[in-house]
Amino acid sequence: MPDNVMRCSFCGKVADEVARLIAGPGVFICNECVGLCEQLLSGQPMPTFPPLDGKSDDELLAQMVQLDSSRGQVEAAVQERVLRLRSRSVTWARIGAAVGISRQSAWERFSGEE
Repeated sequence: MPDNVMRCSFCGKVADEVARLIAGPGVFICNECVGLCEQLLSGQPMPTFPPLDGKSDDELLAQMVQLDSSRGQVEAAVQERVLRLRSRSVTWARIGAAVGISRQSAWERFSGEE
């Protein structure tokens, strides 16, 4: 069950763990991740991230929860766009084709009907 806490879609930190959280269309990015992006774009060496094998079970579980919460934010943004497209009479076939699924699968996933 996704929470409604705003968190960085890249690192998973919640808003009160960072100085700034910038909202985009269905995603958020924190000032720390923006800093990493600036380093990457300027050609500076990037810090390495520890391998998953070096993390404890608790660390992996915590990161999994953060990533899963970000997925909820993205799904909500996708659903908003589907509703907008349907209000413009865009067909389920066209919506499905855009995300690489059938018309029926799009209806099942996004219509909210069982």
